[in-house]
Amino acid sequence: MTTSNRSSVTDFILEGLTKRPELQLPLFLLFLGIYVVTVVGNLGMILLIVISSQLHSPMYFFLSHLSFIDLCYSLVITPKMLVNFLSERNIISFLECMTQLYFFLTFAIAEGYLLTVMAYDHYVAICSPLLYNIVMSRRVCSVMMAVVYSLGLFGATVHTTCMSMLSFCGSHIVSHYFCDILPLLTLSCSSTHINEILLFIIGGVNTLAPTLAVLISYGFILSSILRIHSTEGRSKAFGTCSSHLMAVGIFYGSMTFMYFKPPSSNTMDQEKVSSVFYTMVIPMLNPLIYSLRNKDAKNALRKVVGRMYAS
Repeated sequence: MTTSNRSSVTDFILEGLTKRPELQLPLFLLFLGIYVVTVVGNLGMILLIVISSQLHSPMYFFLSHLSFIDLCYSLVITPKMLVNFLSERNIISFLECMTQLYFFLTFAIAEGYLLTVMAYDHYVAICSPLLYNIVMSRRVCSVMMAVVYSLGLFGATVHTTCMSMLSFCGSHIVSHYFCDILPLLTLSCSSTHINEILLFIIGGVNTLAPTLAVLISYGFILSSILRIHSTEGRSKAFGTCSSHLMAVGIFYGSMTFMYFKPPSSNTMDQEKVSSVFYTMVIPMLNPLIYSLRNKDAKNALRKVVGRMYAS
């Protein structure tokens, strides 16, 4: 990168979550705990799905990828944040900042589309159970995941490339705890018009398209559930979808609050709280939501633990 053409700033300083020195250590301990739970929970979910034959189904195939994405989320954001709680100057190089932005966007976009794929999986399972094994074959599931990751990489490449072409010749203090699009745009001393248009178009498509697909899928699912006469059948169908609906609501709710508010309502404290929610809290909650509310996962865990004690 030639700084004369694109940027006179070679380093940024991350402002962090708070400027109050007395809160640095308590917040470090809090987020260290969240990070440990996130890593253990998501790695545990992936390993459980891999070693438990009763979980070798499309639903758990997608769930293992959700855990992988959430784990990567944490690896991209949290370690740097934890280090910054204990250091006086939270410096990050321009290259490190762009790299962090790239991988953050990749996994954020991919997670949104993965939740959509999981909604479609539930739709097929409930609305066309006899065709489920044909429609959701191993090959189809693999192609879906390839598309999910490709969309994440495409969106991240476009945003990061355009961001790296901006000039940053003024303040180099990022009012955030990681390199995100909105805080970086405010530091640019060149026109950000193209970046804002891309954020609106690509961000809008990556939010609205999955949301509409999820709503349509669950519209058909609800219609099918209401036609089930037995109470037990309805309860089982609702139980299958409840964990996913909770994850979708939390993810898209926080994303919408973060990126699609009116500019006049934006405050940096609100943005930081919202960012904490979808970069740290959601990756921690997802394995808990899907394991604690899922009988198959709990039974598989009991069998694995039982085999460990037996050996």
